[in-house]
Amino acid sequence: MSDHVVHSDTMRILIIEDDRDAADYIVRAFRETGHVADHAADGEEGLAMALDGDYDVLIVDRMLPKRDGLSVIGELRAKKVETPVLILGAGTGR
Repeated sequence: MSDHVVHSDTMRILIIEDDRDAADYIVRAFRETGHVADHAADGEEGLAMALDGDYDVLIVDRMLPKRDGLSVIGELRAKKVETPVLILGAGTGR
């Protein structure tokens, strides 16, 4: 049995994350598995990219500069963009 993962469809993924190390890790992981992964470093840039792009899924950090993640998602929904969203949030460390 092979450990190689085969994907029948390439997904377009937008990662909206201001932590450069975390974003690089996520983008690299998706690209290594054959997907197209774009990155936005703040809420305004992410909103613009999400509105202009044809993404299959958005990965959005809750706390972002310029515009928080929930505000980005709210604006997308108000504009009838129904792309699925995974929200990233920092834990309390407890």
